Amino acid sequence: QVQLVESGGGLVQAGGSLRLSCAASGRTINSYAMGWFRQAPGKERDCVTGINSNGGRTYYADSVKGRFTISRDNAKNTVYLQINSLKPEDTAVYYCAEEQTVGYYSDAYYYNWAPPYWGQGTQVTVSS
Repeated sequence: QVQLVESGGGLVQAGGSLRLSCAASGRTINSYAMGWFRQAPGKERDCVTGINSNGGRTYYADSVKGRFTISRDNAKNTVYLQINSLKPEDTAVYYCAEEQTVGYYSDAYYYNWAPPYWGQGTQVTVSS
């Protein structure tokens, strides 16, 4: 049974940084794409970033390019999201996600991604 547990969220001032972590269990992640979604109050849950199994290809939503960096440590079964230059509009619950099948995915795939595995989410709040 796949389980994803996020950590690292919190309250931060605009311009600050956070590093989110997603610890996976139930299977090794080294064959599967991983990613992060976020959902702000009253809005849909959107994919902000994804990373292919070997880390060789990443996707970023336009709204986070240049500020967010996704990485993975397959030996630790963990995915990270480094968030810099935080803005109040980044305030949301951030969810870790994992793909079910082995593959290498395009930007279009991540944009429309409906992953089968989710974490419980971690709140990020950015004050102005």
